[in-house]
Amino acid sequence: MAKNKKPHPIFTNITITDIAAEGKAIARVNDIVVFVPHVVPGDVVDLQVTRKKSSFMEARPIFFHSYSPNRTEAVCEHYGICGGCKWQTLPYAEQIRFKQKQVIDNLTRIGKIDLPEITLILGSKRTEFYRNKLEFTFSNKRWRTNEEIAEEKVFDTMNAVGFHIPGAFDKVLDINKCWLQTEDSNAIRNEVRRYALEKGLTFFDLRAQEGFLRTLMIRTTSTGELMVIVIFYYEDIDAQNALLEHIATQFPQITSLLFVINSKANDTITDQEILVYKGAECIYEQMEGLKFKIGPKSFYQTNSEQAYELYKVARNFAGLTGNELVYDLYTGTGTIANFVSHQAKKVIGIEYVPEAIEDAKVNSAINNIENTLFFAGDMKDILNAAFIETHGKPDVIITDPPRAGMHDDVINAIRFAAPERIVYVSCNPATQARDLSLLDADYKVSAVQPVDLFPHTHHVENVVRLKRRK
Repeated sequence: MAKNKKPHPIFTNITITDIAAEGKAIARVNDIVVFVPHVVPGDVVDLQVTRKKSSFMEARPIFFHSYSPNRTEAVCEHYGICGGCKWQTLPYAEQIRFKQKQVIDNLTRIGKIDLPEITLILGSKRTEFYRNKLEFTFSNKRWRTNEEIAEEKVFDTMNAVGFHIPGAFDKVLDINKCWLQTEDSNAIRNEVRRYALEKGLTFFDLRAQEGFLRTLMIRTTSTGELMVIVIFYYEDIDAQNALLEHIATQFPQITSLLFVINSKANDTITDQEILVYKGAECIYEQMEGLKFKIGPKSFYQTNSEQAYELYKVARNFAGLTGNELVYDLYTGTGTIANFVSHQAKKVIGIEYVPEAIEDAKVNSAINNIENTLFFAGDMKDILNAAFIETHGKPDVIITDPPRAGMHDDVINAIRFAAPERIVYVSCNPATQARDLSLLDADYKVSAVQPVDLFPHTHHVENVVRLKRRK
């Protein structure tokens, strides 16, 4: 007979003291750290423990005795359920204060290196409707909230269009209004849902791998261009054309209406054929007079306005005079490479994704930039001694790796290349700190600038300038 599990304890009158990683906050009970979501420092709560380990616990708030003076009301009706924007109840000034602290903590605790004074974080000018890309999932398994279950609410349909629930991969929260993207995004999603329900189109069942409508991607630009991509699980020419024509008629502001037939087991479309139903095959973003092509598969920083601030910091840290050979590692679609090209003698960009490199070349061509060169392949395989000897030792390296940071082989190649300056742009200060410690024997950190691209989340970008030790 299986043993009955001992129920997790409830702690009462616990004060939340700090912010932790992944959008959670911290309390301490009997000198043990407790991680708690949906609370802010200063809240006094009762906690139901949900996970217990020897060195920490996780818990959820079940009663608020008093609210923190630093708490604010969440603007979104879906707060606390969809899994996004976890810091909505924290005033923005407090959000960026904690992000600044997060950068300092990571660089000092993990990096353990000498640091200059860290510049005050650049906050985002826009804290709502700042994203240029969102992806919504169609599902026949609507997530019911605790309130809806308690009220025994009955739905006419269990179909939903929205975001996956954390920890429940096949359940989707039906989104009425998302505050991350422009109102066009909300209007298009809600109309597609209304039309699909009216016409009886089937929503995807992730477990059974069946259903017609799969995902909906919406991309916008600061210039007013609008891309909509509808992803179907299987081909039904009459049904898909009728839906696409309805979207085009209802939303004439759409400049690029595309669709995909994706019958794979996963949602990724990077290996799928993208078909144009109406309009252009791509949209364009602008930055300082430069145009950047954005296709359905392209990567572009999701906060366009704040990306500009980030790239200006990187360019300033590079200290270019027009005579430098610059390597831009993890170049993506060449945004940084093209952005700094007018201040450099030559820029060489390297990126793993071949499609991104093709976009990078296009971005150079449409801007009449002739001093860039791009290579596709695994960074640790391309950036080696032979490559550096062939193309020249760089004066400056700009690196913007994924969250996992840089491979040891890449760090060793950078040390071999021995540039005078390195500009390290990171979306994860923890792995950045690890890499900085590996570079510390040869390079000293001379400037640090955090930048917030994602208000209401715990994510923060950080730019570091390193100078070669003499």
